[in-house]
Amino acid sequence: MASSWKKVGMIAAGILMTAGSLLAQCSICTKTASQLGKESAEGLNGGIVYLMIVPFVVAGYIGYRWWRQEKQQS
Repeated sequence: MASSWKKVGMIAAGILMTAGSLLAQCSICTKTASQLGKESAEGLNGGIVYLMIVPFVVAGYIGYRWWRQEKQQS
């Protein structure tokens, strides 16, 4: 059990370490950010990354619970 948590922790750490380089924006957000200035653009980027990561974390948690339940049944 501890081994699986270690794997989950390492995957989560890897995702969090690369999150800073995932500051991609759609063309509309890029245009808006260029008009806002540097500090506001960085805040917009942070919001985009936050909104992107949350669904993946929720889906990963649900997938992990499903996998664990299937593993216990077999």
